[in-house]
Amino acid sequence: MTLLDTPLVSGLELSPPVLVRLISYTRDAPRLVAAAARITVSKKPVEKAWDMPSSEIEKWIRELIRRGHGSPLEHAVYTFEVVCSRVCSHQLVRHRIASYTQQSMRYTEGFLRQMVIELCQFSDVECPEKPRRRDDYALYSSILRWAAGLVDRHDERNGVETAKILEAVSRAFVLNPKWNFGTMLSHARIHLQAAAEYYKMLAEGLPREDARFVLPQAVRTRVVFTMNARELLESFLPLRMCSHAQWEIRLLAWRVREELVRIHPEIFRYAGPRCVFQENRVRQEPCRLEDYVLGQCGFTIERCPELVPRQGIANCLGLAAQSSRW
Repeated sequence: MTLLDTPLVSGLELSPPVLVRLISYTRDAPRLVAAAARITVSKKPVEKAWDMPSSEIEKWIRELIRRGHGSPLEHAVYTFEVVCSRVCSHQLVRHRIASYTQQSMRYTEGFLRQMVIELCQFSDVECPEKPRRRDDYALYSSILRWAAGLVDRHDERNGVETAKILEAVSRAFVLNPKWNFGTMLSHARIHLQAAAEYYKMLAEGLPREDARFVLPQAVRTRVVFTMNARELLESFLPLRMCSHAQWEIRLLAWRVREELVRIHPEIFRYAGPRCVFQENRVRQEPCRLEDYVLGQCGFTIERCPELVPRQGIANCLGLAAQSSRW
């Protein structure tokens, strides 16, 4: 095994690939969903249907999930802020029953700037925190080229310096923490070179909207998105929590579920990948995702929607859970 094949050095403080924060949601969503379900089979008005004990709320929600009666779930709405790569955000916005607002790279390069400032501090070079002149952008470009050259010349003698540069790169670009050291260095070098070209173009007077064409899709972005509980339970989480999903959006989906279960377990404890979603539709009583992962609930479906046969579903689910640090 060579140095480049080894895992990353211990103590490396990379920014997490994905950041997820729940910023707003329908506070009484479980009761609202249960009441909406109740009025479909009752002559009672909503205010009467609203008045029920917690045990009845869970009963109505379980029945919705078991029967696939999704419309009451649409009254519960959840808004998240996420930071991820543009690779991930392109996948996220394919979910059409949702609303999105994304950071514009025509007007800001905030994540890139954070990387450069950290590199300036590390190299003891005084850099403006908010570049205003072409000379400022030229300085940014030169710092990035210096860092790229140091990564290119990496060996055991400058391991600490390289680690610091990798940490800075992770502020602006998504790096998979499970990559080996060689893969990490290759990606970091390409990202640094591309960012140097980007700032060189700004120094030459090119507008941001044109300079951004040279940036890799790994560049970080910020997205605010809103989905209702039905879209989350029936589309987003089943598709994106699956082991067949790309690793970054899978990580995002598992984090989203964690936040949802934390506030409204009555609705989301049964949420999971497509295998769990399909199995819960045919069981007499749905099982929690945790019970499937721990083997306390088995699968009865012949195969999952991804064509994994019954005997392989549990292992596939376990892989998704493990790879998402669940």
